[in-house]
Amino acid sequence: MFFKAPSKNETIYHLPGLGGQLKTGLGKGLLQRGYGLKGRETIGAFNRLKFGEQVELIKTDLLDEFWHPEAKLIATSRGAYLFLHAQLQLTPFPGRVLLLSPVLGEARHPVTGMQFASLGSAVLKEAAQAGTFVPPRRIEVHVGADDWQAGPQQLVDFCNRLGIEIHVAPGRGHTLGVDYVSPLLDQWLRDV
Repeated sequence: MFFKAPSKNETIYHLPGLGGQLKTGLGKGLLQRGYGLKGRETIGAFNRLKFGEQVELIKTDLLDEFWHPEAKLIATSRGAYLFLHAQLQLTPFPGRVLLLSPVLGEARHPVTGMQFASLGSAVLKEAAQAGTFVPPRRIEVHVGADDWQAGPQQLVDFCNRLGIEIHVAPGRGHTLGVDYVSPLLDQWLRDV
């Protein structure tokens, strides 16, 4: 799916969280800043595909149109999980990557005990431990300190093992909030 804003020529590859659309939430903020968007909405036909098929589509998108040093990719939550699985099967993404509240596939709420696990939930952790996961060279991760879905400590461990820059936002949950993300986006989009 593709959305083009009128004022910039640059298109960002965006993968929203589960049930996310390209032109709402973070995508809306990018469109308002004049960027075009391409990516995969995690709803409808895409959401009905098998996990491996979703990853293959993302790989194809990236290799066909975004495999260059000027490319920008922003993924949130489940979208980040899908991107990381695609990256696991590729050489390091040559552009810039921003991951917000990425899930690694398995988490448990510390109070309620509620738990979820995604297909392939151990794969990323095992690849990082084995040294077979080679991340993009220009990647930045942000997670809330109180984000039980992403699990900040498991993300810190994962990122530290891979040499990925990670920022843990105090007092924030899975939704980092517009007041956190908006200035972060402005800065990230300016940086080269």
